[in-house]
Amino acid sequence: MNITNNLEYKAALKTVYDIMNKGEANLSEVETLDLERMAKAVEHYEDHVLKLMPIPVTIATVIQQKINELDITQKELAAMFGMATPKLSQILNGKRQPDIRFLKAAHEKLGIDGNLILEAV
Repeated sequence: MNITNNLEYKAALKTVYDIMNKGEANLSEVETLDLERMAKAVEHYEDHVLKLMPIPVTIATVIQQKINELDITQKELAAMFGMATPKLSQILNGKRQPDIRFLKAAHEKLGIDGNLILEAV
């Protein structure tokens, strides 16, 4: 299998996750072989294509990474920041500019480097 674009990459990644979610003990021989083949193709694409694409560093991407690391919801993060969930969602989706209160909370509550915050705004 050869992945040639992001659409194929996302589809292959979804298939890999779907197969993996069945649990290793529950896979047929065909599924095991498909998983191995697709995982290698995904890895190759990530190493040779995505690696070459710069990942933009924005406050929203850093915050989203922290949400994933902490395994919390936007609602929980909004509560941590003392703000409404819709406002947080708008900031993370680029529909609203982060304000000082948001940036200060990101620094204090999530430990995001102040230099990164200053560079990103």
